[in-house]
Amino acid sequence: MSSKSQSGKTQFAVLIDPDKVDDKSLVARVKLIEKSKADYIFTGGSLLLSNLDNCVKIIKENTYKPVILFPGHHSHISEKADAILLLSLISGRNPEYLIGNHIIAAPLLYQTNLEIISTAYILIDGGNVSSVQYVSNTVPIPANKTDIAVATAIAGELIGNKLVYLEAGSGAKNTVSDEMISAVKSKISCPLIVGGGIKNIDVAKTKFSAGANIVVIGNAIETCPELIEML
Repeated sequence: MSSKSQSGKTQFAVLIDPDKVDDKSLVARVKLIEKSKADYIFTGGSLLLSNLDNCVKIIKENTYKPVILFPGHHSHISEKADAILLLSLISGRNPEYLIGNHIIAAPLLYQTNLEIISTAYILIDGGNVSSVQYVSNTVPIPANKTDIAVATAIAGELIGNKLVYLEAGSGAKNTVSDEMISAVKSKISCPLIVGGGIKNIDVAKTKFSAGANIVVIGNAIETCPELIEML
């Protein structure tokens, strides 16, 4: 994934929360994604009550697109996937989400064949309390504090992260602003992912124009799976 995301081409990722699909609806959704122009399937969430291995297995059986784990906890690992975003929540100050979970997961990840992609995960206020904000007990960067977001992204790249991910949160009322995306992108050289509150293709296009390399659509797909056909 990391080499592909550095190609300069804009890319889509569709996020699937295993807890929000059953096996039948998952198969139907993945078949739609396979026919779409989506580049990746991200799977995971802040909480995970469903069987992740089973979810990844079903996805892999129905698509050739790369399956990337989007973990919310050190236990959210499946060797059936292709890669994992090793997220460090650098916008917060909770050590468990900066390094604690990573240490617990490291021995298992070391033994897998997963592509491990270190990712600077930056939570931006999307207008409501997101699941990741609540679960991680961290405070998002205010939406109007572009300077803080820029400094945080620069720090994330300087300490060695391969990707920067600006996240407004699942079901956010407001997306990460185009101004913030442009400002962050102008100061980093690694690929930039943007997600949260992106409800249609037109909004996604504005994020690409602002500088996003990868745009993630999640909650909108859950409520309107047909949106995948527009990709």
